[in-house]
Amino acid sequence: MAKIPTPRPIRGTQDMLGESADRFMHVVETFERVRKLYGFRRVEVPVFEATAVFSRSLGETTDVVSKEMYTFEDRGGDSVTLRPEFTAGIARAYVTEGWQQYAPLKVATHGPLFRYERPQKGRYRQFHQLDAEIIGASEPLADAELLVFADQLLKELGIVEGVTLTLNTLGDYQSREAWRSALVAYFEGHRDQLSEESKDRLHRNPLRILDSKDPGDQAIVAGAPDIDAYLTDEAQAFFGKVTDGLKAAGVAWTRNARLVRGLDYYRHTAFEFVTDRLGAQGTVLGGGRYDGLIETLGGPSTPAVGWAAGIERLGMLLDAPSSGHLAFVLAPMGEQAERYCTGLMASLRRKGIPCDMAYRGNLKKRLQRADASGAEAAIIVGDDELALGEIVVRDLKTGEQAKRKTSEIEDPRVGHSATYGLLLGGLGGRVSVSD
Repeated sequence: MAKIPTPRPIRGTQDMLGESADRFMHVVETFERVRKLYGFRRVEVPVFEATAVFSRSLGETTDVVSKEMYTFEDRGGDSVTLRPEFTAGIARAYVTEGWQQYAPLKVATHGPLFRYERPQKGRYRQFHQLDAEIIGASEPLADAELLVFADQLLKELGIVEGVTLTLNTLGDYQSREAWRSALVAYFEGHRDQLSEESKDRLHRNPLRILDSKDPGDQAIVAGAPDIDAYLTDEAQAFFGKVTDGLKAAGVAWTRNARLVRGLDYYRHTAFEFVTDRLGAQGTVLGGGRYDGLIETLGGPSTPAVGWAAGIERLGMLLDAPSSGHLAFVLAPMGEQAERYCTGLMASLRRKGIPCDMAYRGNLKKRLQRADASGAEAAIIVGDDELALGEIVVRDLKTGEQAKRKTSEIEDPRVGHSATYGLLLGGLGGRVSVSD
């Protein structure tokens, strides 16, 4: 019989086990802990939406919409798209679910996103992001709070070394339009020297030329006018309050006058936390203020600001995280011992003590498995010892072992710390741990 071929994973997707999964979960767990400190409510939105949610919010001419979205027609004939980012779906829910009543609304989420682009280090077609948004707040301190949140997240992940917060202002509507006109005039004067992509962007989206990676474009961009000459007094005051908030919170930043967001609804603050440790994929967290987005989805004029960060990229910057700490591995030798260990393991776990069981092999192999797991000790249970009401605890680092009374270990009134003490006390100089 011919061998049935095994389907291969889809290009740009990933399977995670061991360290990669540990890195992923460490990022998520840290994010969940920090967002609670800042009062951000957990929100969930669908993994697919009507295509219009993204085409309206991201813009029909952006690369994401024109080249990268996973869009298909469902059985009902509707065009739906796997979400390429979180903000549009959250903005749609803000309008359709009546979340305006909670404004200003601070929400956070994480999960998978989908973009059809060339996979490379730190970039996948199914990737994962953290996301935080404040909707319905026009105050510059909302921008500052999000930046302080992001800064603390990176600090608690331990990846601030080599990571820099770069900050810019896009001004208010009047500032941005005046700057846009100045950029068009400047780039028109150098049209013949621009790349074809930048020529295409010249009147549709001239700010995106400032993002160009083309070496010829970059030489021209170096002489382009900065937004500072076009900022209104109100826009300057807004940016000043954002930076004052960062100073008060002790968050360092640098100005990047070339940092932009191409879509017209972006206003005021734009920011990126960047690193030189990931090659070309240098941005680990980025965002900005998008005061006009919700209007594009049929909602009322609503100020908002937010950021997103790639979980995979953050995970790549982590030191190798712990895979979890096992206190004990149980090694039953005999049928009665197996039944006993099943109950003992359940009891230990209910007390908050992490443990596992070595089910197969002789005692030597079971102890080898226990040692390889990184556990502190093995609990050896044989039918003969069990008949005497005893178990054996073996310190896997020192090899010391001692007998313990089952009646003491089984007592449900004995808590987490006391159980540790009963099992490990006197072995290798160990003492009981705190709850």
